[in-house]
Amino acid sequence: MKFRKKHREQSEVFTDSLNDILFILLMFFLITTTMANPNVVKVNNPRGTKDTKAKQNIVVSINKDQQFFIGQTPVASNMLDTMIRQAVINMRSTVDTPSVVINADTISYYGEVFRVMQSAKRAGAKVVANVK
Repeated sequence: MKFRKKHREQSEVFTDSLNDILFILLMFFLITTTMANPNVVKVNNPRGTKDTKAKQNIVVSINKDQQFFIGQTPVASNMLDTMIRQAVINMRSTVDTPSVVINADTISYYGEVFRVMQSAKRAGAKVVANVK
């Protein structure tokens, strides 16, 4: 008895488009990781319960030594109100209502945080406190 051999087709996986997909994913992750805000001074933030996100137009940081920063630029205590007002005015050209994010250390003085809040409100900006 003679059995015929069945010729089966070899199945192939086309990987031509795999390179394109991997390249697009790589570019996506590279771009999204650079979108993290590099203009933030590291401070130990207090804990909070609300989970609302605000666009970080202007970031005012107060570290544990009571030093002020707008972005990463150090600002003298006596010039803080003027610098916040100037930053809000500059940001108004691109955003209707800029937001000032206060990034204060847990051991920074409450009075200084309140002072930044008042300055931002007087300049016409929305005020947000950054918490963990």
